[in-house]
Amino acid sequence: MATGHTDPRRRERIIAATLDLIAEEGLAAVSHRKIARRAGVPLGSMTYHFDGMDELLREAFGEFTGEVVAVFDAYLAAPAGREEAVEAVADLVHALSEGSRRDLVLTQELYALAARRPAYRELTHEWMRRSRVHLEKYFDPDTARQLDALVEGLTLHRALSREPHDRALTLDAITRITTVTGTPREP
Repeated sequence: MATGHTDPRRRERIIAATLDLIAEEGLAAVSHRKIARRAGVPLGSMTYHFDGMDELLREAFGEFTGEVVAVFDAYLAAPAGREEAVEAVADLVHALSEGSRRDLVLTQELYALAARRPAYRELTHEWMRRSRVHLEKYFDPDTARQLDALVEGLTLHRALSREPHDRALTLDAITRITTVTGTPREP
């Protein structure tokens, strides 16, 4: 493995190590020293690549939110219409809730950080905006906003429940939001 300035992936390893440590130990337990050790880089690399922990955390969580939006991309890029989109949203909820514990923890750590520190709200706002872009291909903006919140809520409930609800309940909730008096909403 290359060292020093000839190591083009060092910055990526630092970001990945940061996310892994946050998921394993919690944000409060993360330090430059632990991240450097985990990434297999000299401690000085931390300040060479990042102006401080705040910049590193913003970049790491920015990377993470991009990964989650890519999951939205995978599920919501292909539906041919509204009915297929409803099914795809249900599939998305179940994929996210049955996914890695790491992603669940990172999501909650980011939300807690954004609740405490307004600068991090930009990351959550951008994440929500990007998620809604996909939903707005099939639903009006208000419905897309409701669905985005529903996806997050149902995902969290399924992931943390001792007895997660089934797909039928997920599909029913999505159908209720996307239907008014039996008629699908038009964008």
